[in-house]
Parts: sequence; C-alpha cells; structure tokens
Amino acid sequence: MKANAVRAGLQRGWIEFRQTLTTPQDLWGYLFPNVILLVVMLFQRESTVAGFSLGAMTLPSVLGMGIAFAGLISVAQLLVVEREDGTLLRAKATPDGMLGYLVGKIVLVGCMSLISLVILLVPGLVIFDGLSTGVAAWLTLAWVLVLGLVATMPIGAIIGSLFSSPRSLGLVMLPMMALIGISGIFYPITDTPEWLQWIAQAFPLYWLGLGMRSALLPDAMAAVEIGGSWRHLETVGVLSVWAVIGLVVAPVVLRRMARRESGSSVAARREKAMQRVR
Repeated sequence: MKANAVRAGLQRGWIEFRQTLTTPQDLWGYLFPNVILLVVMLFQRESTVAGFSLGAMTLPSVLGMGIAFAGLISVAQLLVVEREDGTLLRAKATPDGMLGYLVGKIVLVGCMSLISLVILLVPGLVIFDGLSTGVAAWLTLAWVLVLGLVATMPIGAIIGSLFSSPRSLGLVMLPMMALIGISGIFYPITDTPEWLQWIAQAFPLYWLGLGMRSALLPDAMAAVEIGGSWRHLETVGVLSVWAVIGLVVAPVVLRRMARRESGSSVAARREKAMQRVR
C-alpha cells in the first residue's frame, strides 16, 4: 500500500506542477518576483566587491534564497491552504493518503524550485560576466539544491502545521525578511557585526547562499566570506543538522495535526474565512 501511495504522490505532484505551467496566476508568480530580482541585480552591476561585480555576486545568493523560500514558505502556504479547504482531510481519509500527499508536495515544490532557479540563472549567466559554468560548478549547484530542499521542506511543513489560516502566515515573513538582511544575500556578510554573523550562521538561509556562491563565483571571491573560504564541510554539516531535525520532528507534528482534522474543524475555518470576506 505504501508503494502505491508513493506512486500516487509522484503522479499527483507532477500533475499539479504541470498545472502551474498552464495557469496565468502561477506563471505570474514564477516570473514577476524573478524579474524584479534581476532588475535589482542589474542596478548592482556597476558596484564591485573585491573587484567583482556586486550584481554577479548577488545572483547565486538569490538562488539560495529562492531555495529557502520554496522549502520554508511555499510548503507552509500549501499546507495551510489545503488544510483550510479540506484537501488535507480528504488525504487523511484514504489509506496512506498522508504519505501520498506529502510525496506530491515534495515533487511539486521541488519542480517549482527548479523552474524558478532556471528563470533566474539563465539570463543571469548572459547578463553577468565571470560566473563559473564548469562541471564542478553544476555538481555543486545540484547538491546544494537537493540538500537545501531536504533541510528546509520539513521545517516548512512544521511551520504550516502551526497555523490554521493562510493570512496568519504573514507573521513568518517578518523574521524571514530579517534573516535575508543579515545573511549576506545582497551584500557580503562580513560587512555586518560579528554577533549578527553568528545569528545568520545558525539558519539554513546563509548556508544556501554560501553554497550557491561557492558553485558560481570564482575561488578568489571566497576571500570576502567568513574565514576566507567556501566552507563546504560546514555547509553540509549545518544543512544536514536542519534536515535531521526536520525529518524527525515534522512527522510527529503532522500526525498530531492530522488527528485534529475533522469535518467540523474544516467547516469552522471556512465559515471564519467567509466572515472575513463579508
């Protein structure tokens, strides 16, 4: 039965992803934020860090930020929305339905992350000079992408299980914006106070940005990083710790959330949402 649930989840995730490619609202969601980020990086192109374009340096950092957003925010949003509209309750009511549901979301978010990465990376490689494009660069980009999603998606599921309404997820965006500000995404982290550097290094966002920079930037640019190196072992270690924490805690939290789901709770959330609309 579990194998059937996994196959159903893989199929469902792929179907949902293909639907996003044919829905104008979803296509706008792919294009608009990435176009804005490209414009921001274009304005940074003339500024330099250690003789290297700040725009080119920002590109891989933004790719890492995109992985973090997909794993943390997108997963949380999907879970909360489908909890409110009853999709999660229907999954719970079928044998191994929750397993299939989670596999589907992993496929969906993973594919969405890959598309967003391509939308940014392809024009970025054309616009900015000096970025690495060798085999080693692509291999590093691949393992950072996979490990980053494994580290963040379970945490996103935990976050989503803690909220009963999509509107309350706005509370998560405030600390996320603060982390972006201190994690070296748009300027070198070494320009921030040391105590902020320690805070940033406790979370996956900084390490995803660092991992992507190590893939696409010249080795000489490691000089502006903490410790003057790309710290691949530390990147793998920190992201792996977050992955283990998430994979251990998320199933427990999700099971408890699923046990609380009922027809009456879904109806109550719908009624509450309708009252807001009125």
